[in-house]
Amino acid sequence: MADGIRGQPIPPIDQPARLAALVAALRARTDLVPAVGIVLGSGLGSLADGLQDAVAISFGDLPGWPPATAPGHAGRLLLGRLDGVPVVLLQGRLHLYEGNAPGLVVQPVLLMGALGATVVVLTNAAGGLNPVYRAGTLMVIADHINLTGQNPLIGQNAGAMGERFTDLSEAWSPRLRAALHEAGRAEGVELTEGVYVGLTGPTYETPAEVRMLRRLGGDAVGMSTVLEAIAARWAGIEIAGVSLVTNPGAGYGALITHEEVLVAGAEAGPRLARVLRRFLRDVARPVREA
Repeated sequence: MADGIRGQPIPPIDQPARLAALVAALRARTDLVPAVGIVLGSGLGSLADGLQDAVAISFGDLPGWPPATAPGHAGRLLLGRLDGVPVVLLQGRLHLYEGNAPGLVVQPVLLMGALGATVVVLTNAAGGLNPVYRAGTLMVIADHINLTGQNPLIGQNAGAMGERFTDLSEAWSPRLRAALHEAGRAEGVELTEGVYVGLTGPTYETPAEVRMLRRLGGDAVGMSTVLEAIAARWAGIEIAGVSLVTNPGAGYGALITHEEVLVAGAEAGPRLARVLRRFLRDVARPVREA
């Protein structure tokens, strides 16, 4: 059953009905309307530990969603409050390399918007393409390069959700990027900024691929995020992103293991959590005051 769900194509025109079913399932459990959504990547799920009045639902308990299978991804959607700010968190995500269709990969982010979030922060674990990035570097995403060969907007458009041709000139909100940097300064956490390259995985890159991606302008590379960003902008959701560089890219250092990724996430997670909590308070303040 899950395999059938994973591979089933979901064109944009089908998203409204599927999202309505997901919203109904969640509204049966909570009426909280989130101001901000956050997708927590590999090893970064600890931010959810501070959630107040939390309602947690496993992916597999939501209509049309399979369980998450990636190591380090709890595979849960949570609604609650962080420091008084109503939020929706994704503890893990759905990936192309799990066999998921692009339309399913992006559905969690679209659901965040359908629940009321106008801002979404996408986090991920990534390999370093920029040779100066050491393990533990936190990179605010300034732009991305989609090399997955996939696009979640292929198929008949749903005009009520977004335009047929989505402008990605400023896909990663300059306003939110500035707010992330300000939060980092306030918390004494160093943040850099760069370009994220999205591939399908699940293999890590070869040394030759790392050199190519660096020459293309990439600073970090991973197996997620780019399709979510495209779908979010199509739906009018303002986005920001942070990559945790867990390791130098192939050819820069030792062999890469997923255990290394999780260890780096556990080390950097508390730093990123402090930045995101400060960011939430600053960004959500106008929402609450309005």
